[in-house]
Amino acid sequence: MSDFLLEVEDLEVHFRSSSSVAKAVNGVSFTLNKKETLGIVGESGSGKSVTATALLRLIPNPPGKIAGGRILFEGKDILALSEKEMRSIRGNEISMIFQDPMTSLNPVFTVGNQIIESIRTHRKVSKKEAKKAAIEMLQLVGIPEAEKRMDMYPHEFSGGMRQRVMIAIALACNPKLLIADEPTTALDVTVQAQILDLMRHLQDTIDTSIIMITHDLGVVWEMCDQVIVMYAGNTVESGDVKTIFDRPLHPYTWGLLDSQITSDSENEEKLSTIPGTPPDLREPIPGCHFADRCPYAQEVCFSKKPELIEVEEGHTVSCHFQTKEKRLKRKEKAYHG
Repeated sequence: MSDFLLEVEDLEVHFRSSSSVAKAVNGVSFTLNKKETLGIVGESGSGKSVTATALLRLIPNPPGKIAGGRILFEGKDILALSEKEMRSIRGNEISMIFQDPMTSLNPVFTVGNQIIESIRTHRKVSKKEAKKAAIEMLQLVGIPEAEKRMDMYPHEFSGGMRQRVMIAIALACNPKLLIADEPTTALDVTVQAQILDLMRHLQDTIDTSIIMITHDLGVVWEMCDQVIVMYAGNTVESGDVKTIFDRPLHPYTWGLLDSQITSDSENEEKLSTIPGTPPDLREPIPGCHFADRCPYAQEVCFSKKPELIEVEEGHTVSCHFQTKEKRLKRKEKAYHG
């Protein structure tokens, strides 16, 4: 049996319309160890959330389809399981915190009912036992007067408290894997810090692994052990968090890091941006998906797709000019190899 909790091999997810096919995820591979946190970063449309949704086999079909690859969870092929077997895994062994708690929570049921439902779906317990467990979960995620709050509806909670309720539902059955899709989006910085502290505490408490999907590289630095940088459905770079921050190699990763506001940024300094827009994934792209926006691109970048190669132990990158033998230096305007 594999030592990895999760292994994803050459995952492909396509969305079909009447006239075209968009390859939203195009051959993504990664592994996740037990009790480890993996960050998946990239701008909107890069395939982060689609990858996460595929892990739970929640891609709507039609128009979506998992077109290829394997997803191994504790050695079991997720894609080969029946829908009944998947229902026993969703919310039980693998849980997900979705982006917007207001639309993820049912507005016509109390938060207590929603947590109790999650518990009783996967555990053979009485309603009384489930209610007690639900109150304990609300207390665990830091909601005051938990027993009273059980009878309240989602709209009666603040954004930060709704996010805590979502975490309580996701963790109600002590999952082995928690997928957090932008868990701190639209929250103020104080609440963001509280949510991240809560997730770290819960990870230590119940020994769960986490996949953290985010735009915020500060969250990645604070929370993650490993990082995958995605662009236009592809992995362009991956490695441990210190390597990606200290020795990034892909021009897209450089662009993401340069566009972050840091404590060293001066008030008058213009915020760096990545010019252009992501490619249309419905169109065939013969070369590097980032070539049109890359200031270092050469002729080969537009005609041949670079392979994802390991340039040092545990550090992979997909760029023609980043190999074990030769390196493109950051902030050079052209490659001189």
